[in-house]
Amino acid sequence: MDAAERLFAVHGLAAVSSRQISEAAGQGNDAAVGYHFGSKAGLIRTMIDRSAESVERIRERLLAEIAGSDDVRDRVGCLVRPITEYLASLGTPCWYARFAAQVMTDPVLCAVVSESAVERPPLRRALHELGRCLPELPRPARHERGDMARLLIVHTCAERERALAESAGALHPSWQHLARSLTDAITGLLLAPVTPRPRTGSKESPS
Repeated sequence: MDAAERLFAVHGLAAVSSRQISEAAGQGNDAAVGYHFGSKAGLIRTMIDRSAESVERIRERLLAEIAGSDDVRDRVGCLVRPITEYLASLGTPCWYARFAAQVMTDPVLCAVVSESAVERPPLRRALHELGRCLPELPRPARHERGDMARLLIVHTCAERERALAESAGALHPSWQHLARSLTDAITGLLLAPVTPRPRTGSKESPS
């Protein structure tokens, strides 16, 4: 799994074969991926689940720390900080954020991973509590902005991880600083006003 994570992060999911993963992991059997995981897709799902266990333990701790809070920023922090704290724990170099970003660009894997993620009790609770703090935000807008927030978290973390690995000078000086910036940005996104939808029969501007 470690070898696959590195290869996927650097080269992308489609460009890496099961044989390459086996070779990078020092496995003499080219069919090792199939033997242990059934398929490359099975390997990817197992890799996501492995990291999710650590992320959700952090989320449980953070949820306990803000129990009873109705502050949107506190609730957004329970979505952002588990990811950044987990990435910080991996040290440098690490590849998980870039691997996760690759998964997000694959429509089939992204759907499977997203469905699995919302079944995890800590994340489900975090999303429920956040929604409870946003009674004025219509459900369609909540879903749209939730998708935007997920992309922002995943790809911003991937970019910092890449910059650290390449010694390119990351925009944010630490994972903690990145967590604060992401939390600020997503809080603003969720609290921004919603433009009324045009009435039936009217035309939206092409811009």
